[in-house]
Amino acid sequence: MQRLKEAVRIRADIAAMEAYTPTASLEVFAERLGRPVDQLIKLDANENPYGPSPAALAALASLQYTHIYPDPEACALRALLSEYVGISADHILVGAGADELIELILQLFIEPGDTIINTPPTFSMYAFDAPLAHARVVNVERCADFSLDVDAIAAAALESGAKLLFVCSPNNPDGSLIPPETLDRLLVLPLVVVLDEAYIEFSGMDSMAARVPEVPNLIVLRTFSKWAGLAGLRVGYGVFPGDLMAHLWKIKQPYNVNVAADAAARASLADLSALQANVQRLITQRARLERALSAFSFLQPYPSRSNFVLCKVTGLDAADLRDRLAADGIIIRYYNKPRLRDHVRFSAGTPEQIDALLAELKRITL
Repeated sequence: MQRLKEAVRIRADIAAMEAYTPTASLEVFAERLGRPVDQLIKLDANENPYGPSPAALAALASLQYTHIYPDPEACALRALLSEYVGISADHILVGAGADELIELILQLFIEPGDTIINTPPTFSMYAFDAPLAHARVVNVERCADFSLDVDAIAAAALESGAKLLFVCSPNNPDGSLIPPETLDRLLVLPLVVVLDEAYIEFSGMDSMAARVPEVPNLIVLRTFSKWAGLAGLRVGYGVFPGDLMAHLWKIKQPYNVNVAADAAARASLADLSALQANVQRLITQRARLERALSAFSFLQPYPSRSNFVLCKVTGLDAADLRDRLAADGIIIRYYNKPRLRDHVRFSAGTPEQIDALLAELKRITL
């Protein structure tokens, strides 16, 4: 038995890696904090507090064929996405959230020892997934205002021979946008730019997805998690250059998007007016948060074009601020990471949720 145990060894790099710490569910938070779910305000994961559209809920309630495998090509959903994005469905691949598509991109391009460029602080899954694909990660830190250091990225690309560059616009965690002229500078580099637009619906800017068919080294990722309120169903999509699609179809899991996610996403695209109204409500609350948070002496909010506001905490311990709010049922995000250990992030919520947050912040200052 001991000989067998010694013979069965997991990968050394996985044994040594740190575990990713995702946000918990409402039920887990309720148990942890000793409060009923309906007494919690969850503002830590940029989820849409308004939830799915009425049409999506109706589609879920009327599902008939959950015993049948889903369409492996999600043809009906991709046709609707073609209308929504304004490009041919031949360029669109649907995934179980954008996270699955990040994994597929790494599988498609990376051979052991290849390099990707990451631009922290940013969405953590790029650097998390890369080692699983045996990729080396070169981190090019963002500037103090969270803008991209394009000169440093270019130098790293040429020195490392990186195949992929992952960037996010609006960026998570600060909500800043990548200007079009900056993207143009990145696209002349000898690598593929993966542009994550998970929050683009909140930005007031046009998506770059329309450029993909004419730009051979641009991939755009988008999702239903935020604007459409479908985070729990995990459905996203990528817009890819045409010559990559045949290879992506080879490596994609056949039934990766379940029937519930597919039905809810299709219904969401048929109910855009309701969802776009919710997006506008969240933009209003984000702007309100930026103004209101700046009035607290211990918070320095950054400008955001998404559905959240990142703040530097001064004069208080950021982790303690998170814990004090959690004790009263308000859950926010704290980053125990380099450059962010004195930062917290507030997701935009309903007006009532933001009222409660601001009232609690005032109480903390007393």
